[in-house]
Amino acid sequence: QVQLVESGGGLVQAGGSLRLSCAASGLTFSNYAITWFRQTPGKQRELVAGITSGGDTRYPNSVKGRFTISRDNAKNTAYLQMNSLKPEDTAVYYCAARFHYSYYSNQYTYWGQGTQVTVSS
Repeated sequence: QVQLVESGGGLVQAGGSLRLSCAASGLTFSNYAITWFRQTPGKQRELVAGITSGGDTRYPNSVKGRFTISRDNAKNTAYLQMNSLKPEDTAVYYCAARFHYSYYSNQYTYWGQGTQVTVSS
């Protein structure tokens, strides 16, 4: 079955960096768009970054210039490099896979379990 496993979360001071990984199995990784979402208690999941199967990337204004999504199809892994982190970036970060990229989290079938990112001020 399809599995997505996130790693790399943790506690970091404001201004610091983290690199999240999303390791996929059970699907032809290169055919899928991979998108990172984040969620805080009581709020809907928010799109953070997406990368299509062709390598095109998507970012909301809130993270543009600070976050970079990439993928290594040979390793079946996607990455989210997060720089200049702010306390408001604190959330559980999830990766999700879909054949075609979508902005909407409810259109994704495959999800990882999430990894906590905490940014202290």
